[in-house]
Amino acid sequence: MKNYTITVNGNVYDVTVEEGGQGGAAAAPKQTAPKKAAPKAAAPKAAPAGGAGAVKINAPMPGKILSVKAQAGQAVKKGDVIMILEAMKMENEIVAPQDGTVAGINVSAGDSVEAGAVLASLN
Repeated sequence: MKNYTITVNGNVYDVTVEEGGQGGAAAAPKQTAPKKAAPKAAAPKAAPAGGAGAVKINAPMPGKILSVKAQAGQAVKKGDVIMILEAMKMENEIVAPQDGTVAGINVSAGDSVEAGAVLASLN
């Protein structure tokens, strides 16, 4: 279990989250006295899990793949559009997080994806 302190509209909540379980409910948040919010820190990046490429490109939200703009073996620069993901009737560009070569594309146009699904990988 991990404990987090979350601030929403000036209200501070202590939240406990269970790790690794599927379908389990997290404990209800406990509101604490309002306090000043700490500056946001960058989340640590997970180590690559192996597979086609060292850098995984994950879906930021659930949606439908409208089009795939890159192919395996194609060189890309940071910010280049890899594919278009439609979510809530909005088109979202999924871009390369860094320079590299597309190692693999795991989806095709028309596929529905869940948040966090690996869409592509780079070397």
